[in-house]
Amino acid sequence: MRLPLYQIDAFASRPFEGNPAAVMPLEAWLPDALMQRIASENNLSETAFLVKEADQWRIRWFTTVAEVDLCGHATLASAWLILNELEPASSRVAFQSQSGPLFVDRVGEELVLDFPSRPGRPAPELADQVASILGLPPEEVRQSRDVMAVLSDEAALRAVVPDFEAMKGLPGMALLITAPGLGHDFVSRCFFPGDGIPEDPVTGSAHCTLIPYWAERLGKRRLRAFQASPRGGELACELVGERVRIGGRAVKVIEGWFLLD
Repeated sequence: MRLPLYQIDAFASRPFEGNPAAVMPLEAWLPDALMQRIASENNLSETAFLVKEADQWRIRWFTTVAEVDLCGHATLASAWLILNELEPASSRVAFQSQSGPLFVDRVGEELVLDFPSRPGRPAPELADQVASILGLPPEEVRQSRDVMAVLSDEAALRAVVPDFEAMKGLPGMALLITAPGLGHDFVSRCFFPGDGIPEDPVTGSAHCTLIPYWAERLGKRRLRAFQASPRGGELACELVGERVRIGGRAVKVIEGWFLLD
């Protein structure tokens, strides 16, 4: 069996930037165990599998070790493939997912994700545990799907060398750290050691929690963000009621076949 395979750098305008995702459009769903093995073989932070259903697509995301409920960069990569190669006459993609309906619009040279907002609740009970993991006390800790720690400034955020093993003891899926930015409204770094991703290059789903926090703190609906991983990535962000919009670019870097026999 030959399955189409694309590798697309999301939140990037050129190769070697942003976050690489594998995208695999299928005629029908494969067994879950097989999709997990394929994602492990791809060895990227996420592999997105797509199946067309009527006038929309159903999307599922797998890390190297588990299926996840929401992934931004692999959705952006999937939308790039659909809007540029599979359905180039379209300007919007509608996805169905574990997290409900998701949309991606072509807006000029950017693709804009329309995702659910996931504001975090204050979680001061986690402050000491987070401080031990990061090696410095956070100004604030919140939790939604992920734990979010707010730091004082961008320099402190960039200097963090976390204890990944200790991080696995936190509740939720990931630890996000964020701070006011020097050239952006806010910056972040995102860690998913329990899902085989010590530090994710650019994380769209994390911004479902980051955007509502910074929109309230800064008193503005539209924000520019930067994820300060070694690869780095720019994100155009907007809070729209109970949804967030996250814009970025993508570039295809690999196209081929996954061979199962």
